[in-house]
Amino acid sequence: MTTNVKPSSRERLLEAAATLTYRDGAGIGVDALCKAAGVSKRSMYQLFESKDELLAASLEERAAAFVAGLLPAADDDRVPRERILHVFEQVELQAGAPEFRGCRYLSVQIELKDQSHPASQVAHRIKGNLKAFFRAEVEQGGASDPDLLARQLTLVFDGASARAGIGADNLTGLIAPTVTTLLDAAHMG
Repeated sequence: MTTNVKPSSRERLLEAAATLTYRDGAGIGVDALCKAAGVSKRSMYQLFESKDELLAASLEERAAAFVAGLLPAADDDRVPRERILHVFEQVELQAGAPEFRGCRYLSVQIELKDQSHPASQVAHRIKGNLKAFFRAEVEQGGASDPDLLARQLTLVFDGASARAGIGADNLTGLIAPTVTTLLDAAHMG
């Protein structure tokens, strides 16, 4: 016999924050968050100090799925070039979904603008981890300037994600050749 366990108020708030802020932006109101979660404002403030803390916790909770959806597994034995291209293949696949709105971490940073905001700090750290992944891979792949190439790959990732997220571009046939050009120019095998 299976029992359906109802998600806790905290889990429902985190899910509502993730869903609504991704769809509608970080400016979503407390009332809308509480209504979507089926939780009173009083309960929300008992669980989280503020809406800002809720947004930060929601982003933090999504980080593992973000990484799993993009990066190759740690035991993936492909060469660094293929591991990097894997990330961009995943972005291209994700961008094809009708609900795709771009990278949630980039969106939060752009929308909030305040780098000291708790959600912006989480987003900055997660995006920094992606850049560190690129940096480690390009260094292992023998790139001529690993720091520059990691920054360039992050720029392509963010630009592609943002353009696809607003419906300004289709990444199919665009992102892989762009990344390949960068990898070739850096003499990365």
